[in-house]
Amino acid sequence: MSISSGAVRRKARNAPTGIVIEPHTLARTAIVTLLERELAGWTFIDMISTASLDKALGMDVRLITLDLAGRGVRSSSLLDDLAAVAARFPKAPIALLSDTDDVSVATQALQMGIRGFFTTALPIEIALAGLRLVLAGGVFCPHPLGAFGDDAALHLVPAEEQPEPRRLRHDDPMLADFTPREADVLAELQCGSSNKVIAGKLNLSGHTVKMHLQHIMRKLQVQNRTEVVARLGGRSSPGDGAAVT
Repeated sequence: MSISSGAVRRKARNAPTGIVIEPHTLARTAIVTLLERELAGWTFIDMISTASLDKALGMDVRLITLDLAGRGVRSSSLLDDLAAVAARFPKAPIALLSDTDDVSVATQALQMGIRGFFTTALPIEIALAGLRLVLAGGVFCPHPLGAFGDDAALHLVPAEEQPEPRRLRHDDPMLADFTPREADVLAELQCGSSNKVIAGKLNLSGHTVKMHLQHIMRKLQVQNRTEVVARLGGRSSPGDGAAVT
C-alpha cells in the first residue's frame, strides 16, 4: 500500500497517536507497520516532513519519530524541525532515527532534549525495548554505541537533564516476586549499571550477577537486560499506551 504525506493509518482521534516523519517511503512504511503491530489501538500518522504536522493537531500525540536523514544535529534544518514539533506537541517525546552511531552525535541529541536515539544498526528487539522505555518516560540510547550484547547498558543523560526516573524500594509491591538480592540487582539495572559495576557495588561475582539476571528475566518473561528496564518503566506508568509483551 502506498503511503502519502500526512496519511492517517487509523481514524480514532481519541486514541494515543504516533507520528512518523521519514522522507523515504520504504523506511516509513516499515516503521509504521512495526509500530502498528507493537502498539495496538494507536493511531499512526506518517509524513515526509514536518510540513504536515498540522494534520495531527487535536489528536493525543504521545510519540514522534524523526529521521535525522544525514543532517547534522545542530543543522538549521533539524533545529527548524524540532522547533515545529515543540510548537505543536510540546509534551510529546521525540525519538531520533539515525544512520550513524557516532557517540558525539548521540550525546548532542540527548542534550538537546531528544528522548530516544535509535540507529539503523540496532537489533529490532532492542529498538522496541528502547521505544517502550521512551514511552514510559525514560531516555534511551544504546551504550556503548555499536555494541549490543547482553551486557550492553542503557546510556542515560545526566539526571539534571532528564525527568527523575521512578526508583524501586525494597517495600515496592512490584518486587514481591523477587528475592532481596534480585531486588538489589534490579535497582542497579534501573540506574543503567553494567554487570561489572553491579558486581562491585553488591560485592558479588560476575557469575552470580549473571545468575540473578537470568532469574529476573525469566520472572519478567523478557529476553535481555534492556527489556528488563523497559518492562519496569512501562509498569510504573499505567495507561501510557506502551504495551509490554
